[in-house]
Amino acid sequence: MNPRLFAALVAAAVLPVAAQTATPRVDERQINQEQRIQQGAKSGELTPRETAKLQAGQAKVQAQEAKAKADGQVTGKERARLAKSQNKQSRKIAKQKHDKQKKATAT
Repeated sequence: MNPRLFAALVAAAVLPVAAQTATPRVDERQINQEQRIQQGAKSGELTPRETAKLQAGQAKVQAQEAKAKADGQVTGKERARLAKSQNKQSRKIAKQKHDKQKKATAT
């Protein structure tokens, strides 16, 4: 068998498996939301308690993503569930960052 043909066949067999568990949108959004939380904590828009609660929520979404990937395929239904969870987390982040509550400053 032609080595180039063999390499192409192997690549074609491996790529669909990787594509079935790839979740680049979820990963990018997780990074973005974590940055929003860190920025809020740094600016004082989020109290330490709010920051911890939001990070715990992000961890839950991360665990949900890992569970979806565990069987080797992330289905459309699982992707929709992840998007819904991330939307919920995004709203929580926005609500906490804009609740006019500031962490106590040392005076």
